[in-house]
Formats: sequence, C-alpha cells, structure tokens
Amino acid sequence: MNLFRRPAPSLDDLILDAPHELPSESLMPTVARPAQVFVRGQGSWLWDSDDRAYLDFSQGSAANSLGHSPRVLINALADQAQALINPGSGLHNRAQLNLVDRLCQHTGSDQGYLLNSGAEACEAAIKLARKWGQLHRGGAYRIISASTGCHGGSFAAMAASASAGTSRFEPLLPGFSHVPFNDLPALHAAVDAQTVAIMLEPIQGEAGVIPASEHYLKGVERLCRELGILLILDEVHTGIGRCGTLLAEQQYGVRADIVTLGKGLGGGVPLAALLARGKACCFEAGEMAGTHHGNALMASAGVAVLESVLADGFLQHVRESGLYLGEGLARLAYRYDHGQLRGHGLMWGLTLSDDCADAVVKAALHEGLILNAPQPDCLRFTPALTVSKNHIDEMLLRLARAFARVRTAQLQCRKGIAV
Repeated sequence: MNLFRRPAPSLDDLILDAPHELPSESLMPTVARPAQVFVRGQGSWLWDSDDRAYLDFSQGSAANSLGHSPRVLINALADQAQALINPGSGLHNRAQLNLVDRLCQHTGSDQGYLLNSGAEACEAAIKLARKWGQLHRGGAYRIISASTGCHGGSFAAMAASASAGTSRFEPLLPGFSHVPFNDLPALHAAVDAQTVAIMLEPIQGEAGVIPASEHYLKGVERLCRELGILLILDEVHTGIGRCGTLLAEQQYGVRADIVTLGKGLGGGVPLAALLARGKACCFEAGEMAGTHHGNALMASAGVAVLESVLADGFLQHVRESGLYLGEGLARLAYRYDHGQLRGHGLMWGLTLSDDCADAVVKAALHEGLILNAPQPDCLRFTPALTVSKNHIDEMLLRLARAFARVRTAQLQCRKGIAV
C-alpha cells in the first residue's frame, strides 16, 4: 500500500471556486450555472462581484449582438423609458411601427409582429402556418422539422424540436414529424396531404452549429414551391447579422414564407419578431396578442440594434472578423487534435476529440473566458458582432490554456500521480 499516493485529480477540480455573495437556493435550478455572480458588463467583457474580468465569447448565447451594455442601446432605452414604456398591445406605438416597417423593408417581408422571445416567435409561426393550412390547404396542419433542430422550450416549439429531454414533458403536442437534417429525400418522403409546412434552422445552433448545405436548403425551397406548402426558417440564432448578412437565408439564396427572429434582435433585452411574406400573411384581428408584444421600450432597443447592424461597414466587419476567428480556431483545433470546425460569420462550432466540452468550459472560466457547450463534444462561439481582432487573439490564448489544462487533467486522471 502506497501511503504517499494521492487521489487521482478529477476534471471537476477545474471548477473555479467563487463565494456566494447572494443565496441561490430560491432560484429554480433549471440551468446549471457557475458560482460567480456577474455585476457589470461592457462590450466583450463581464465582471463578477469580486471584480474579476471575463472575456465573453457566448454573449448570452448570441443575444447580446452589440456586446454588453452598448451606448447606443442604453441611450435608446433611456430615451424611450422617459417617453413611453408600454401603452398596451391593443394600441399602436411609434417604436413598434418603426421597427416592424424597417424589418419588412430590409428583409423583403410584407408583415411583421413583435414578441418577447424566439420560442414565442416559433410558436406564432406554427400558429400562422396552421391558419394558412385551414384557408388554403384543406385543413392541413402537420409540420415537418429536423430531428436535431431546436425551436424553443415552449410546448409547440418543443414538439417541433424533438430535442433530448422532451420526453420528461410528454405528452407533447401532436401534428409534428421529424426527419434527418440535410437529407432531402427523407424530407420529400415525409410530406403528405396533411403537411402544411417545413420548419428548419439554416444553421442548427443547439445541435452543435450544423449548417444546412446550399443544395439541401435550395432543394427544400423548391420542394415547398412544387408541393404548395410553406417554408418556415427559424433565424432566431442566425438572423440580425450573426452570419454576416442580415438574414442567413440571403447567403443561401433562398426565400422563406415565414421567418422567425429573436436573440440578437433585442441586443440583450427580450424581443423577437415574426415575419410573413405573400400568401402567408393571413392573421386577422384577435388571432395573436400578448401583454408585452410590441411594447415601446423593447421595440426601441430593436430599432437601435437594427440601425447599428445596417450601418455602412458593419456586416463587412462581421464577415472579416468571422474569417479571422475561424482561422484561429482551426489552428488551435489542429494543435490539440480536435475535430471539425463549422460556421458562418460570428457563429462557430468546434467538435472536440471526446466528450470534454463541459470540462473545457469550466477550464476556460478559470482562465477568465466564457464559452458555451451545446453538446458534450462541441464548443460554440458567438461573440459580440462588434468583437475586435485583439479580443479574438486574447480569446485564442485563453482557450489554448484551457485546452492544455483539460489535457493535463485527463492525463493525470488516466495515470494517477504518485508523489
């Protein structure tokens, strides 16, 4: 017996200890959160209650499109809050009309509606499609989506998603079927007389940043036109400049009947949109409403974000920064023998050599870097659209240290260490 042998290190040791300045027991444990309490943010940086700085390459899972607390958003919200916050969903307000008009103008849409979250927008898209099915397709109601897609956590969105973990909330809503992503023959075979729409993400965010191929998405659009059904594109993750164009559909050269937006539209505040084109515009009064839908305060944030994203040179910066980030991640992936890198613009996913993504996220936090792991073997990078090359360089240095820290811990766990 070796009395000098110490227990093999655990990857759990990578968790950075942080004091709880506030009790968290009252908060429902619906999300696994680290112990840090964050109190301040600016641009690409966050600070915790101990005044430690963290470089944020998650940005609220891509919600903070302009980074933390951008001046343009602060000013827009302050000005609007002093004038009018929420006159009620049954009344018009200037910010609401302004944002919807600009969204329609710049996306080639005919009508829009403002909501609070991407999941709500997807629910509204499902509702709109089924209304259209009653009017134009003999009551067809079934919606086909991809088996690895994610459209939100509300009930219709979950049914459309078929994500892991939904079985705990069964029975889910009927009327949805799922086929493999990027498999056009399987999609074609699934369409029947009761199919009203196909609902897809151009890039599957929660599956690990899996882009649709151009052949696939153009084939889906052609299929919808030939069969007389609707195409719904869920651009909650990819829209508002995230991929280097205002909408990801522009990169693919396709045009959906219905588009959903969320996350980056509000720049960090709860705001989403449903856009409809042509024959899909069929909602009537009384068929869609919500207490805070289209409220002036959140709509003013959307106007500020949209104006920023459409400013000269902004989307070019996203494309150039995205290429720079992708090249840097590819170098790191090669050095540490990790897997495939996927993405567009400033939305990237890196497949790791094993299921160590959570350990890398914890190690990165130790290095003052905030990342996201949508899958056990995948890291996701969604920095602010305003991110600088200097911040990308700094992120790559911290990520390299995190990779090294995890590799060392893995080797020690396998071998054990005698001292």
